[in-house]
Amino acid sequence: MSEKLQEVLEIPQEFVRDGNQFLTRCKKPSRTEFLQISRAVAIGFAVMGFIGYFVKLIHIPINNILVGGA
Repeated sequence: MSEKLQEVLEIPQEFVRDGNQFLTRCKKPSRTEFLQISRAVAIGFAVMGFIGYFVKLIHIPINNILVGGA
């Protein structure tokens, strides 16, 4: 019984320990790092938007052909 209780109590302690290690390793990004990440995210959003737009653009005529203008 004591071993199981220790195992159950060890899980949150390990989680907190890992969280503290993670936070101590993290650092605030520099201005250039932040701008580079922001640019990459913006380009990703734009690419995904254009892909979605073109898929929709192609899908509308195909759907009209298949459905037959119902």
